[in-house]
Amino acid sequence: MRFQAAVLRSYDSPFTVEDVTLRTEPDDGEILVEIAGAGMCRTDLAVRRSAGRSPLPAVLGHEGAGVVVRTGGGPDTALDVGDHVVLSFDSCGHCRNCLGAAPAYCDSFASLNLFGGRQEEPPRHTDAAGKALAPRWFGQSSFAEYALVPARNAVRVDPALPLELLGPLGCGFLTGAGAVLNTFGAGPGDTLAVLGAGAVGLAAVMAATAAGALTVAVDRHPQRLALAERFGAIPLPAGTAGLPERIRRLTGGGAQYALDTTASAPLINTALQALRPTGSLGLVARLHTALSLEPGTLDRGRGIRHICEGDAVPGLLIPRLTRLWQAGRFPFDQLIRTYPLADINEAERDCDAGRVVKPVLLPERKSR
Repeated sequence: MRFQAAVLRSYDSPFTVEDVTLRTEPDDGEILVEIAGAGMCRTDLAVRRSAGRSPLPAVLGHEGAGVVVRTGGGPDTALDVGDHVVLSFDSCGHCRNCLGAAPAYCDSFASLNLFGGRQEEPPRHTDAAGKALAPRWFGQSSFAEYALVPARNAVRVDPALPLELLGPLGCGFLTGAGAVLNTFGAGPGDTLAVLGAGAVGLAAVMAATAAGALTVAVDRHPQRLALAERFGAIPLPAGTAGLPERIRRLTGGGAQYALDTTASAPLINTALQALRPTGSLGLVARLHTALSLEPGTLDRGRGIRHICEGDAVPGLLIPRLTRLWQAGRFPFDQLIRTYPLADINEAERDCDAGRVVKPVLLPERKSR
């Protein structure tokens, strides 16, 4: 079948929306999904800085949501044509971590999601000239009208939900909310500091508020802090003098948990200094340089770890987040601005400039 997709052809070129051809039907354990909307994540844009490790040309996109239009059958495909699904990250399903309900730490996570997919799978897409495009990105490649995905990537959702807006629940919002609800297990009376009020940080703020925790949000953009305050956090500008002391004062002696979404070494040290004894800091952004910690930041039982995909089993957390949204307690839709797929480069510019928290791309139905 032939349809339109946004193709990134080189690391420094704009996306081009062009015809691509899907060369195969779904195999056992796979589904074909008509994409209703796909969130744009910082990880998609980080391909430009991957030093050639992520293969191009490629169709990116890993926060897709849509309707199942074909299934390949098989015992691993518990989905039917017409089901509404949110697509999440890929995992092998049989390594020790996958079997231990930790698919975000799949032994093959990097290869499956970032660096070329399953070795046994040939490229599925070709361009109008018949040249192969890179294998599926995060098992999806959802910046397109259609995506062929492993069924284990897909989570069935209530068809009454606004499907075109649900894609970011598969990664960005899943990561922030999962860090709070899964990794930290935050609850009533707990205290949390969130460093960076972008899509991941604001999802963490919403989840913490829903869980009954007190949250301090730190960011350098006043409009992001205003959103954090709307969602229940105490806003604190990143340039505030004596920032660790201010956080400790606001949290009654120090935060029990902190989440850094910035990969900024100074803010990571600030977060550690703002923790109470035995407090925990989670990092979700990838560090690109060595991290130097100031003396004393890990004293008295404080800890630091990386959190991937919110420690989530998507099939459990995504339904939990949609139920919270339906109850008015996780208003992620307020972070979204939609763009036609044809305007993907405008969405990227707005994302880079901080004019939008979460762009969602809507394909225009021109399949043939």
